[in-house]
Amino acid sequence: MTSLPASVTLVEVGPRDGLQNEPQTVPLTVKVDLIGRLAEAGLRRIEAGAFVSPKWVPQMADTADVLAGLPARPDVSYPVLVPNEKGLERAMAAGAREIAVFAAASESFSQRNINCTIAESLARFAPVCRTAQDSGLRVRGYVSCVLGCPYEGAVAPDAVAEVAERLAGLGCAELSLGDTIGTGTPGKAVAMVEAVAARIPRERLAVHFHDTYGQALANIYACLQHGIAVIDCAVAGLGGCPYAKGASGNVASEDVLYMLDGLGIETGVHLDRLLEASRFVTDALGRTPVSKTARAFSANHRERKTLQR
Repeated sequence: MTSLPASVTLVEVGPRDGLQNEPQTVPLTVKVDLIGRLAEAGLRRIEAGAFVSPKWVPQMADTADVLAGLPARPDVSYPVLVPNEKGLERAMAAGAREIAVFAAASESFSQRNINCTIAESLARFAPVCRTAQDSGLRVRGYVSCVLGCPYEGAVAPDAVAEVAERLAGLGCAELSLGDTIGTGTPGKAVAMVEAVAARIPRERLAVHFHDTYGQALANIYACLQHGIAVIDCAVAGLGGCPYAKGASGNVASEDVLYMLDGLGIETGVHLDRLLEASRFVTDALGRTPVSKTARAFSANHRERKTLQR
């Protein structure tokens, strides 16, 4: 399979996966404004937060307030992460229309991350998925460590496929395959995707790459050639993994969009507005963007201003 898809869906994970590990509290107004800017840029699926324990992830403690502060837009979905039935109850009370659950392809990572085995985590999600479906909520499943684990090293493609298949069996409409520590390369990414696609239709699969070794865009391009048309990304390359030392953030949304625009692949997202959202959040966090596209456009803007003087 070598043809590229005509269109791709970008799932923006910056407001949740990107901000959840920030050391300083990000104000509610910044989160709501950021999500609004991302929606205005054309993104239609934006992870808004997580109903997890504030003790373990304090940055997500205000997720209900974030959802309450967002304008009701029938064309935009604001999925939230839930770890258990209590989290689902809170999400439903806050008006969530889409949730996500998460499992690891590595036993060691599952134990270190959520203090249970893979089998135990899936058993925990069974009633969550059932209740969500009965209530009309869409359910997405995340599989982490699909190309490597910080504790076990390489992860077998069949192990990833097994976890993905079990999540699909619980009712997850879409499976996001995450390279949590960013060690993947195109060949390994394709082998993993093909193993999962042997059990689950490709149209139900998404990829989620971190850019630790600078391979994220190459991995995405390789997966596009193998029928994947849903890509997770984070504005300004926000994020990381507290359980994987040295793991850099998610692949930057603006870098992914610049590549897709260059390939003539339709996304419905406007690069100029996405760059504005990137500048907004990096200014709010007091840092420079890690996105190469954001840096290049910023440098070009400064150069033009200098020439105009």
